[in-house]
Amino acid sequence: MASSISVANTIGTPYTSIDDPDISRPTAVTASSSTMNGTPTARTTSPPYHDTSLSPSGYRSLSSIALHAFALGTSLGLCVLLAPYLALHHNRLWRLPEFIATLCIFHFLEFYTTARWNTPNARVSSFLLFSNGAAYNVAHASAMVEIAVSSLLFPRWQALGSSSLTLAVGAAMVVVGQVVRSVAMAEAGKSFNHIPQRKKRDDHVLVTSGVYAWVRHPSYFGYYYFAVGTQVVVGNKVCALVYAGVLWVFFRNRIADEEQYLIEFFGEEYVTFKKNVGTGLLFIK
Repeated sequence: MASSISVANTIGTPYTSIDDPDISRPTAVTASSSTMNGTPTARTTSPPYHDTSLSPSGYRSLSSIALHAFALGTSLGLCVLLAPYLALHHNRLWRLPEFIATLCIFHFLEFYTTARWNTPNARVSSFLLFSNGAAYNVAHASAMVEIAVSSLLFPRWQALGSSSLTLAVGAAMVVVGQVVRSVAMAEAGKSFNHIPQRKKRDDHVLVTSGVYAWVRHPSYFGYYYFAVGTQVVVGNKVCALVYAGVLWVFFRNRIADEEQYLIEFFGEEYVTFKKNVGTGLLFIK
């Protein structure tokens, strides 16, 4: 159990740190002094509190978070400039920087919403860049390969079925999916976790208001349509079908598994919620 540390600011006003090992607090510690035979002795201080999770090797490493943010911001800026340039020059490869830019925004928002509304659980892995499994990275790499191959070698195949209408539909799926997911994470706050929980925490509550009143698993709903929408925008026919099928199976299984624990956590309250609110995903009750 973490212990409280009596600390003081630079003008001497005392306060106490929160008993939470996941939250760093100011390190100035109240010093004490005494006199001996009328002569003041040297002031002594306790060692400053140091949150090792914030160090370079920690799971909330500030340096690693800074590097992730810098890489995402730089990549986003370059892609935002490159995509319209290529499009204006009728180069089909505009789809590649557009796709990368969309991913940059997604991964930034994953960390930002966690840090803003679920601060104790914010960590380097909240970016989901390298912590979402090999299949996740393979899916994105496959999408980039399809964009490059179809743009350079099979332009007719890429153009088949693609139009301003499909571009608009895909963009709408991306925007709606991203907004729903980010809003869901914000509304759930500390009750949201990227990893399904097997044990109920004291601060875990069942959220049934806001976007949760319309969709039972809005973060899954949002990501599903976001991911498929990214492929519709760039005209990836193979990846669009694979994304739709694989993600549907993944979320069907994940929802079934997760809801066993949610019923255990919240009992009849969750059973009623489940009956009244759907998932928003076709054929997944």
